[in-house]
Amino acid sequence: MKPSTGAAGTSGGQTPSPYDHSSPDQVRVVGSLSPSRAGDFMNCPLRYRFRVIDRLPEPPSSAAVRGTVVHSVLERLFDHPPPGRTITTAEALLEPAWRDLLTREPELAGLFTDDAERAVWMDSARALLAGYFSLEDPARLAPAARELYIEHVLDSGVRLHGYIDRLDEATTPDGVALRVIDYKTGRAPGQAFEGSALFQLKFYAYLVWRIRGVVPRELRLYYLADRTWLRVAPDEADLRATERKIGALWSAISRARHTGDWRATPSRLCDWCDHKARCPAFGGTPPPLPASESEGGAGAHEPAPTVSEAAG
Repeated sequence: MKPSTGAAGTSGGQTPSPYDHSSPDQVRVVGSLSPSRAGDFMNCPLRYRFRVIDRLPEPPSSAAVRGTVVHSVLERLFDHPPPGRTITTAEALLEPAWRDLLTREPELAGLFTDDAERAVWMDSARALLAGYFSLEDPARLAPAARELYIEHVLDSGVRLHGYIDRLDEATTPDGVALRVIDYKTGRAPGQAFEGSALFQLKFYAYLVWRIRGVVPRELRLYYLADRTWLRVAPDEADLRATERKIGALWSAISRARHTGDWRATPSRLCDWCDHKARCPAFGGTPPPLPASESEGGAGAHEPAPTVSEAAG
C-alpha cells in the first residue's frame, strides 16, 4: 500500500489537519478498497461481486442498524466532559441517535412491527453500551479523533479508505503514540475468522502509518456483545506484510474482474448473507454481470463509504 494521495476528515466538527494529504496529479485512481470489502473478498469473492460490482440492494437488518446507533452514541459520548461520560449519559443518547438516523433514513421505521419490538431492540442496544463500559472507562480518555474518515492512494492507483471508530494519541518521551480502536457490536469470531478481523484492524493501522508516518503502538478490537477484546501491538514489518497482502488481494480482485470468475466460498457466514438465494452454492443463479464488466470495464470502485457497517 503506498504513498501518493490521501485525505481524511472527522465528524462532529473535529479538525482533520493531521490527516490532510494531497495527491500528486499523475496518480490515476483505478479502484478503491475498504477493510470491509477486503474482508468480503477474503471470505467470499461472490459476495464481494454482489456488493461492489453488481451493487445489489441489501435490506437493513435490525442488528446492523443497532450497530450504527451504538457507534453514534459512542462517538457523541466524548462530546461530554470526562465526569459526564457515564452509562446513564450513554443511554440517554440512544433515542436521539435513533431519531437522527430515522430522519436521514425514514424507511427504517419499518424495521419494527410495534413499539414492544422496538423496546426490546433498544434494550439490546443498552446491553451493548454496558458491554463497552465493562471494557474501559471513557472518563479517563481524550481521543484525538472519532469516526475518522481516512484514505490513501497507492502508487498502483488503488484508493484505500475507511472509517476509524476512534484514534487515541499521546505524547511520550519516545514521540507520538497512537492507538486505533474499533468497536464491534456482533459476537467475537471463532479462530477461523479472527485473522480476518485483525487484518481489517491492521488495514487501518497501515493507512495511519502512511499518512502520519507513525506506526500505531496499539490496535484494539472491542466486542461489546461478548465484553471481550483483542489487542495487537504492530511493528513496521507487520504493516509491510499488510501492504503486501492488500496488493495480493487487489491482484486477485482484478483477475476475477477480467475472467468473470467470482467464486462462492460457503461458510457459516452464509446464514447472514442477503444474497444466499442467488448463490450457486445454494442452487441460485447470479444476475448477469453489468455491461461495463462484461466489456472489461475500468476499476472496481466501491459505493460511497458509510460511517458504520455495524453488524460486525
